Amino acid sequence: MIWRAMLMALAILCAQPFPAVAQIDLDEKPLEDPAAEARARALMAELRCLTCQNQSIADSNAPQAQTMRVEVRERIAAGEKPEAIRRWFIERYGDWVSFSPPARGDTMLLWAAPLLFLAIGLVLLARRIRR
Repeated sequence: MIWRAMLMALAILCAQPFPAVAQIDLDEKPLEDPAAEARARALMAELRCLTCQNQSIADSNAPQAQTMRVEVRERIAAGEKPEAIRRWFIERYGDWVSFSPPARGDTMLLWAAPLLFLAIGLVLLARRIRR
């Protein structure tokens, strides 16, 4: 009986999760120039976190998002334009990193899908009302 309790206690202790990645402590101080910080924050809201996928890097607490925020601030402080920084992230990580993908032939379905679904919904609604 006591062995069973000891085995259970040991199993519970061994089942505790261990941190897989050490926490990276990057210097994430806001930029001193309020206009530059506003540009950086606006760009951070438009870039997708690669770890969280549906969060911007401004909202995410993932280490990779933290690294991306530091990169954005460093490039803004160096005088780069937000559009050039966005292009750099897209070149590095692909179109997916941006919440607003470019309108090209291969992304037209993404842009047309809402209108297509609206049209299908209206047709189905019209058919249902006729009956």
